[in-house]
Amino acid sequence: MKILVVDDEALLVKGIRFNLQNEGYEVITGGDGLEAVRLVKDQAPDLVILDVMMPGMDGLTACDKIREFSDVPIILLTAKADDMDKLMGFDHGADDYLTKPFNILELKARIRALLRRANAGEKKHTANTLTIGSISLDLDARNAYRSGVLADLTAKEFDVIEFLMRNPNRVYSREALLDTIWAYEYRSDIRTVDVHIRRLREKLEENPAEPKYILTKWGVGYYFRK
Repeated sequence: MKILVVDDEALLVKGIRFNLQNEGYEVITGGDGLEAVRLVKDQAPDLVILDVMMPGMDGLTACDKIREFSDVPIILLTAKADDMDKLMGFDHGADDYLTKPFNILELKARIRALLRRANAGEKKHTANTLTIGSISLDLDARNAYRSGVLADLTAKEFDVIEFLMRNPNRVYSREALLDTIWAYEYRSDIRTVDVHIRRLREKLEENPAEPKYILTKWGVGYYFRK
């Protein structure tokens, strides 16, 4: 597995690279957002670790640029711990978020979780497609379509909609979705689910303001209506 690490703190990059190489990962590195976009295009990494605050092109802008051509899992790193900063990262297409300083063991765990989900998506053979109404998922290619038109989903957005469509008409609380989709405790960022649901409605519903499929059970959670 190839991991791209991009941060303008050379010592931090060196430390992450050392630890990940000891885990058997191939690690490539960069120092700014422009380099991050170029390396994703040229090297096709399996996962990206991307700092938010960098000179030149920042991490959020780089995340936007990467999402124009790739759904590679992205973990954002930042010195800001505010919930709104974290939600902004998800709004730009990130799959996960770590606040500096962080425990390297936690970073490794989150990398494993994201790669495991990405690999599981590639290995599914139970069905090639999953279709309900005008929304269809290609489970092999991990592509989503609305009325036959490709929707540009991030890896985590695809995980959420696939889970809901595999369990239609069943309501899941935000806590349950966090535990199932993100696979670890994320209580301080529970609005992460709201951000992903909103983005899925924008991309898959004909009228996001009046969704037909991705619905809210007020006071309980979210569900996909079949």
